[in-house]
Amino acid sequence: MGEDLKGPEVLAASNVDSPPACVLEPSILEAGHSRKKPVISAIYASLSIFLLFLNYFLAQYDKFVLSYFQDEVMSTLNLTSTEYGVLSGYATGIAYALLAIPVAFIADYADARVWVLTVAAMWWSLCVLFQGLSHNFWQILLARIGMGIGQAPVEALSISIISDLVEPKWLFLSESFFYVGVYLGEAVSGQIATAFDATQTPWTKAMIAIGIAGIVLSVVTRLVLREPQRRLSVVAPVQIVHPSVSVATSQPNYKIAHAKKQFTASVSQIMRMRSFWLLTLCSGARQFSGNVFGWYMPQLLSSLYPSKADLLSNYGIVVGAVGSVAVVTGGLICTSAGRFRTVMPLYITAIGGMVSAAFVVCMVFSLELAGGDQDKGVKILYGVMSAAYITAELWLGAYASLLAILLPARTKTFCLAIYTSTIILIYSSAPQIIGLALQNYDVSSEAYLEKTRDILAILIPVGYWVAGIGLLFSIHKVKDDLGGRMVEIGRLTRRRKAAFAGFWITFGALIIALFVTSLVIASLVG
Repeated sequence: MGEDLKGPEVLAASNVDSPPACVLEPSILEAGHSRKKPVISAIYASLSIFLLFLNYFLAQYDKFVLSYFQDEVMSTLNLTSTEYGVLSGYATGIAYALLAIPVAFIADYADARVWVLTVAAMWWSLCVLFQGLSHNFWQILLARIGMGIGQAPVEALSISIISDLVEPKWLFLSESFFYVGVYLGEAVSGQIATAFDATQTPWTKAMIAIGIAGIVLSVVTRLVLREPQRRLSVVAPVQIVHPSVSVATSQPNYKIAHAKKQFTASVSQIMRMRSFWLLTLCSGARQFSGNVFGWYMPQLLSSLYPSKADLLSNYGIVVGAVGSVAVVTGGLICTSAGRFRTVMPLYITAIGGMVSAAFVVCMVFSLELAGGDQDKGVKILYGVMSAAYITAELWLGAYASLLAILLPARTKTFCLAIYTSTIILIYSSAPQIIGLALQNYDVSSEAYLEKTRDILAILIPVGYWVAGIGLLFSIHKVKDDLGGRMVEIGRLTRRRKAAFAGFWITFGALIIALFVTSLVIASLVG
């Protein structure tokens, strides 16, 4: 990579019984990914990434279809705003968190990432199909919980597989192409919503179509994709708990004792990293804002501009086109950043989000800025929306690449699942909070619209700025981890352990309280 990454050792694959000697390299990225065997062909790697992209696209498509059809879903199933918040919040978030981590560990431990991905895709596709067959709140809630179980490991598995498929110099760009699925998912959802509205086609048809497409894609994925060979760790700490977390062992060991050692070594390693948890919390804050945006912005804008029948269609086009260009541009920026490549994701995420916050506020109040003129307002809306996306959405692929670089090679899927589960629990609270805030408002009232607008104008910018400040503060911590300057083995103080325990206990209690409160209110209202 760049000349700035000098110092940390690269683990040798030939020694799996004890930590290898330190080997200094001028460029740990290239050295850490060297192989004795030829790398997989570019054509096969591209096809594999495309299949992973399609899988992720369908998962995002499902989420955005439900947000675009919010009114139809609520009226068809007789849902309250609190019940809708439950469906779009912890209904899937808790299932994600509970299942992603053990499933990812099994995938790493058994070297079966592709098989796990195939089974998961098949399962969540069936659950999406069942959502289209639901007739009340509890049926669709159970279907979405099942979907969450299936989708839980998909992101971590995909990031991990891609990082082993491609040459290091293409990592940032490849992960960015994978995340285009987020924006195309929303873009296609917008077009589907417009077409369905024009033809009076029910939203349930869209869910059934997604489910069938996902089942077919899972079969194709299993037929085409093969488990890639693990690359060596890019960054190795000065001391490792056990070599199995960083070395791609040639002989799998399926003994329970080995699994326990690998599990505890992986957890110990991320606890000793100086940047991992700050990066995780900042990403959670950032995606909290993104979840608020994705779930509530389309319906808010369509209510603000009732005379614009094509608004959702145009909204989807802007999201798909500008968002896709932005995320790929972010990958290109990081790929071209030379010696600043590994810290560039932090800069583009932090600064881009803070700049985007102003454009988001202008989106929400675009009609007021136009003096109530919908024709002028929609022009302002599309302009500031494009600016908001091009600045805010540079980050996803580059950020995932940085995490893949930082984490141990042998168990990076497991460590990525810890990361994704934590941020999902954070950002899934957004619909719960908004649903509770709006529970006393009639969804068809002007007061409901104004309250929703005010909530979005506050929550989205706050999340962007909290994440931005935290990421700028994390830069020196990332450099420490890249330089192998982690907390040494045996130096985890009681204070550090107590801080971790206290955070998770408090965090878990808040999640349970919020989810239970939402369910109780939904039950009472229902």
